[in-house]
Amino acid sequence: MNSKKLKIGLFGFGTVGKGLYDVLKRIGADNVEICHICVRDISKPRSVEAKFTDNPDDIFSNPEVNFIVELIDDAEAAYSIVKTALMKRLPVVSGNKKMLAYHIEELIELQQQYNTALLYDASACGSIPVIRNLEEYYDNDLLTSVKGILNGSSNFILSKIFNEKMSYPAALKLAQDLGFAESNPSLDIDGWDSLFKLIIITVHAFGLYVAPEKIFTYGISNMNDDDIRFATEKERRFKLVAHVEKLADNRLIMSVMPQLISRNKYIYSVEDEFNGVVIKGLFYDKQFMFGRGAGGYPTGSAVLSDITACLYNYKYEYKKRNNSQLPTYTTDHSFRVYYRYQDYADLDLIKFESVSENYISDDYKYVVGKVSLRELHKIQDELRRRRRDSINTVKKTNGFISLEKRARMSMPSYSDEEDDQW
Repeated sequence: MNSKKLKIGLFGFGTVGKGLYDVLKRIGADNVEICHICVRDISKPRSVEAKFTDNPDDIFSNPEVNFIVELIDDAEAAYSIVKTALMKRLPVVSGNKKMLAYHIEELIELQQQYNTALLYDASACGSIPVIRNLEEYYDNDLLTSVKGILNGSSNFILSKIFNEKMSYPAALKLAQDLGFAESNPSLDIDGWDSLFKLIIITVHAFGLYVAPEKIFTYGISNMNDDDIRFATEKERRFKLVAHVEKLADNRLIMSVMPQLISRNKYIYSVEDEFNGVVIKGLFYDKQFMFGRGAGGYPTGSAVLSDITACLYNYKYEYKKRNNSQLPTYTTDHSFRVYYRYQDYADLDLIKFESVSENYISDDYKYVVGKVSLRELHKIQDELRRRRRDSINTVKKTNGFISLEKRARMSMPSYSDEEDDQW
């Protein structure tokens, strides 16, 4: 039995912080105690008996505190907290995926320099231990892809739209009311949350860090009734999917965007605030991980798992980053996409390599065709700008783009037909 006792300095007492507090109270952990909590607003009434402060120095100067848990929304403040903890040789658990996505390389170096652990399994997929599994079970070079639903909030919204015929604004409000959506909903619905998680996963899956600005990212905020009808007619559903894949020539592609998912794919049935991750290997084919990706208790439980691991001196080893043949990131790859547009100027924005379907009516126009990831990345800022400048109605919003079905890959065994099975 491990006799070490952790005295936690907790930063943040929102949905996840309160969830962690409640989980600890529920299980009655004798060797883990939250002894000091730092919050933004010290005057806010709270129904728990704990020592609160609004000054981070109060925690770092507290001689009782021997462990840090960071669960705040502010990425730059989280970075300062985590960096300070590592430099003070205080093990730390973080749930801030944006901070990690921008600073993970530096934080890996600090862990090595100060021989202090930083764990963040809870940052990637809520209750699903995907990072730990990529570190320990998939600690070889046999992985070919990781993809799936990484944001429970957007998946909850899409589930309500397709299953209960709820309007997009109503589904978004419900997600916020239930605490599934982040304080800034654009993080969820515009794909940023999934992007940050994908970057973290890629570091552990393939050893490679790719900066956020290099990855094509497009969310669901621009989806309207026409898009939903299109998906229904095709007997598919939209899911916001994050995707990293190693091609045959050791090149790596990454993207976050809505995908039209057929019934025979694993993630078709992933509903509500749940996440689903499909890991594909060269010899063990596909493995599916499923669990809650949003909410205080599921994520709080994942944080507790990281805390427990630290009791036994667990650290990430980042073995794949030491690989002498790290993959090379590329956008030189083509997909088949569905693209709805309002004006012909929006159609001219994208250079399609080929077109397989084209529909035009007075109020609804779309094209299905093959386009390169490089082309999509080149125009993504313009796509967002035109969306912001468009008429503020659901029906008239400019442009929605989705991965309709991937074109045949360079690996002969990895065809369209096989891809429909994941």
